[in-house]
Amino acid sequence: MSTDLASAINHQVRLAARPVGLPKDGDWRFTDEPVALPAEGGVLVRATHLSLDPAMRGWMNEGKSYIAPVGIGEVMRAGGIGVVAASKNPAFAVGDKVGATLGVQEYCLIPADQIRRSGLAKIDARLGSDTQWLNALGMPGMTGYFGLMDVGQPKAGETVVVSGAAGAVGQTVGQLARIKGCRAVGIAGGADKCRFVVEELGFDACIDYKSGSVREGLKQHCPDGVDIYFDNVGGEILDAVLARINRKARIVICGAISQYNNTTPVEGPKNYLSLLVNRARMEGMVVFDYADRYPQAIAELAGYLKDGRMKSREDVVEGLANFPSALLRLFGGQNFGKLVLAV
Repeated sequence: MSTDLASAINHQVRLAARPVGLPKDGDWRFTDEPVALPAEGGVLVRATHLSLDPAMRGWMNEGKSYIAPVGIGEVMRAGGIGVVAASKNPAFAVGDKVGATLGVQEYCLIPADQIRRSGLAKIDARLGSDTQWLNALGMPGMTGYFGLMDVGQPKAGETVVVSGAAGAVGQTVGQLARIKGCRAVGIAGGADKCRFVVEELGFDACIDYKSGSVREGLKQHCPDGVDIYFDNVGGEILDAVLARINRKARIVICGAISQYNNTTPVEGPKNYLSLLVNRARMEGMVVFDYADRYPQAIAELAGYLKDGRMKSREDVVEGLANFPSALLRLFGGQNFGKLVLAV
């Protein structure tokens, strides 16, 4: 350990209580502790950027899910990008740029037996910027890619609708749909976001759920119905799209941000019988199931970023101390693009 690291302090954000509704300041605890030296096979990473995602709200809840909840008193879970600060692992050298589950903290010590589980891997800065590695080349991009390609199974000429279109996952889904020869229709909140989705990302249309009827927007922009719906929000918007699906449509259930902070039971789709009438399929997807195929998706998406067929917009908030307020921006729709915390 260098002299600097020997005296360094790790600033952390820990889960203090399980939130009821939106997370409050009292649900978090800021802690400091000395930076520890990695043991044989371990790696110490200094975080530079952390990914703030809607899924984090679910990780705070106790109960069965696709991943264990964050324990009370534990550092809040978060994916991130960083630089190797110390290493006793021959696969990682000091100065290597890496991605991993780092947690909401300045330094993350990853023991040898946690290397694989943390997802620690070198990243190629030639393929994209740090923030792009948390967006199109990171977990949101992987989610959009495999959700659309594997679950949605798009065919040229089909109509793809995606909610949360200006957000991290939605950006990738709509642009990839266009690249694959589909018509892409977004749903987003506010005129600026809708303008961005159409004029910058190249969607065919975007419906502003804040200023008009989603049902009427779908009638206007999807006159031939919906073949694939990539759902990031759930609730009323899911019901509105179900009323417009075509025979053999595919509904990809990625998230339901409209329901995450409910203090009452989650509302399921009221129009689910449309699946029966249209012989359609609704399927949930969790990106971790595709981990062994991430390199394939990264290579393809990086090619689109390089040749200009795909763009990647990030919304960066500075400072670990701003984590609680930054996270809330996701649930109020105040972020514009992939939300990233610069540590």
